Amino acid sequence: MKQDITQRLKDEHQLILRMLALLERNARLTEEGSFKDYQFYLDGVDFIRNYADRFHHAKEEDVLFEALVANGMPRENSPVAAMLMEHDLGRAYVKGMEEAATRALNGEAGQEEAIVANARGYLDLLRDHIAKEDDILYPLAERILPEGVRRGITEGYQKAEEKSAAGFEEHYRQVVEKYEKG
Repeated sequence: MKQDITQRLKDEHQLILRMLALLERNARLTEEGSFKDYQFYLDGVDFIRNYADRFHHAKEEDVLFEALVANGMPRENSPVAAMLMEHDLGRAYVKGMEEAATRALNGEAGQEEAIVANARGYLDLLRDHIAKEDDILYPLAERILPEGVRRGITEGYQKAEEKSAAGFEEHYRQVVEKYEKG
């Protein structure tokens, strides 16, 4: 049996999807005028930048996608190119959400529309993106990547994880749980 090289990434997607559900709920409430906890959006930005992007996307971009390219998948006009483009698009939404939430926290009125638009843009993009990875790209990787490169991939994930502080994953799990309870 081949060593699984994508389950770890799918597990991380589950925590990211929980944050997306919070973004969706709070964006709706912000739009209705009943949610004014703009710090939530900055905590969401922190989660996205550190957990989803630096921690999770780094493993995809620097390890899994590189292995796919090294094993015959084209870098351009390929699923890898599409995923990288979506990661970049997601970063633009996150920046927009951060800027509007910061202005709102500083007392600037009328930021709700920008917060909601960027939050929704990000969560729609990322839900679709995660579905493509979980349903198409990861199964493809499991099929085409030979046993000989799988250990290097899992070691690459471990090296990426070691760059994070102790308790990093637990911290972001607790951030999500705090807002789920709240």
